[in-house]
Amino acid sequence: MKSKRRLKTVFMGTPEFAVPSLRHLILEEDVICVVTQPDRPKGRGRVMSPPPVKTLALDNDIPVFQPEGIKGQDFLGELKRLNPDIIVVVSYGNILPESILHLPQFGCINVHASLLPKYRGAAPINRAIIRGEKITGITTIQMDKGMDTGDMLLQESIPIEDGDDAGTLYNKLSILGARTLKETLALLKCGKLNAVPQDHSKATYAPLLKKKDGEILWENDAEKISNFIRGMNPWPGAYTFYKGKRIKILRAVSLDRDTGLNAGTIEHVSGEGINVSTGKGILRVLTLQTEGKRPMEVSDFIQGFKIEAGEGFERG
Repeated sequence: MKSKRRLKTVFMGTPEFAVPSLRHLILEEDVICVVTQPDRPKGRGRVMSPPPVKTLALDNDIPVFQPEGIKGQDFLGELKRLNPDIIVVVSYGNILPESILHLPQFGCINVHASLLPKYRGAAPINRAIIRGEKITGITTIQMDKGMDTGDMLLQESIPIEDGDDAGTLYNKLSILGARTLKETLALLKCGKLNAVPQDHSKATYAPLLKKKDGEILWENDAEKISNFIRGMNPWPGAYTFYKGKRIKILRAVSLDRDTGLNAGTIEHVSGEGINVSTGKGILRVLTLQTEGKRPMEVSDFIQGFKIEAGEGFERG
């Protein structure tokens, strides 16, 4: 039977990914405050912008804290004053100290976007696609002092479709994350939640991505490059260079045939795609973008950008 108890909840999260989980908590629990990262400059104009979680919290008259750091006594004292039953963490952006982990009655629960113990770390969605995984999901864990090492509470999986990139999968997993959190808290309130230790010997890692990580290595095989492009879209973006100009490749497919040309050499250019030789197979580029321009399908791109067969994409 569903418990009607509403948990006094502190929510810690920052990006759009965390919004569906917070929206659920606002409906089902007593969210007493939201902790998120400070406002940051965004866009070409570098305008100071609030995190999406802050916007939702303020729209619902929930107090918001945006500390630069969470290890100080002032912040810990504020949490003690609030006396939450539980802290829920979804893509917050900082590792919590033990003083916070042990503060609430039910500890701290994290919503993580992978099937742990695979892909611990900051970029599990991107890395799963880059490495050619066919399935991923959400794991809720009882947080401990390690990075995504806590006991698993609940797992839900979804397929990674051939058309998925990091952006589409991010949206799917944010919704699945909220649903898995809802089920986790329902079991917790009924006393039916069973924590299962992770098998640390099977752990893999998904470190934070940086812009420089997006350069395409044409020596890799075409399928691997295709997965790389999907995993890097929309950020940080997969890129290469043509006659000194940086070009982002946003969408491509692999073709199972070889050209005999050096990796990175353009075999054929048409409105259907730009065929590029790789370490194994051909990569057909479908959507690309030059710096300062909008993304374009190849059929439009080649109307205004001269790109020729026999030329090559270069390393930066």
